[in-house]
Amino acid sequence: MRNKTIQENRAKVEDSDLPLFSLATISTATDNFSSKNKLGEGGFGPVYRGTLPDGQDIAVKRLSLSSHQGINELENEVILIAKLQHRNLVKLLDPMQSKLLEWPKRFQIIFGIARGFQYLHQDSRLRIVHRDLKASNILLDNEMNPKISDFGMARTFGGDQTTGKTNRVVGTYGYMAPEYAFNGIFSTKSDIFSFGITVLEIVSGKRSTGFNHENIEGLTLIGHAWALLKEGRPFDLIDVHMKDSYVNLEEVLRCIHVGLLCVQQNPMDRPDISSVVLMLNGERKLPQPKSPGYILEKDSQERYQASTKPQSFSKNTMTITTFTGR
Repeated sequence: MRNKTIQENRAKVEDSDLPLFSLATISTATDNFSSKNKLGEGGFGPVYRGTLPDGQDIAVKRLSLSSHQGINELENEVILIAKLQHRNLVKLLDPMQSKLLEWPKRFQIIFGIARGFQYLHQDSRLRIVHRDLKASNILLDNEMNPKISDFGMARTFGGDQTTGKTNRVVGTYGYMAPEYAFNGIFSTKSDIFSFGITVLEIVSGKRSTGFNHENIEGLTLIGHAWALLKEGRPFDLIDVHMKDSYVNLEEVLRCIHVGLLCVQQNPMDRPDISSVVLMLNGERKLPQPKSPGYILEKDSQERYQASTKPQSFSKNTMTITTFTGR
């Protein structure tokens, strides 16, 4: 049965309009997958920078034998990319670029990600839940426009379906919504949670995973942002490296506020993506956020341990990145 599924998936890829390249072409482009061209490593395995004969830069995923994700997930990603076309979703052959970003570019990235999710959640003929949004799954083109990538874990909803449940929780712990990490429940609102974390990371210039607060041991980035908002000091979250690059402080603070609305503990309290887009544009009043998930590392770890005791998740299906307090 599994071989039949793989064959069917490969036929879908071959029947699509995606460009296909031989292994020899890819090997030459990456200098035989040279370590000097390695960009990083994800759930599938290493990712390499390459250059095609026409000079076009490419990023190449190579499935590792020790990958936590498999051939079906890789083919699932390729098939979804073939079906979905949007300026803020990754296409094959998208170049990547990174550099120190000033605020206008950061806001462009935040808004572009939101528009990409608006397409996935509402505008596409497929309703897609990504399930693994994080900064490393956002690629930037030459104009620094964001492209949502890595659709291996994505799931499609049909008809009026809005929620799914799985015993195979995949993704990066710390970016997953609480209801998904602890109970396997995923929806568009779990994507919204991951988007909120990404917004807070972009504004603060700090990673959610491994966040260390100098005064409170075990405080997460979400908890830090929440505490600053309650103290009336949300501007203290702003990355010091870009404080000379914005002329509209209100826009930056609005993004922090929207980020906290997206990471509220209760999925029902989180806005849908259309509301997020309107709020980012300043076209909708911002409600006061309620308490978020993952305020303290200790709380989230205890909840995770308690929720998984009676369950039997597969051993190697979740990438766990724990927070480290000082």
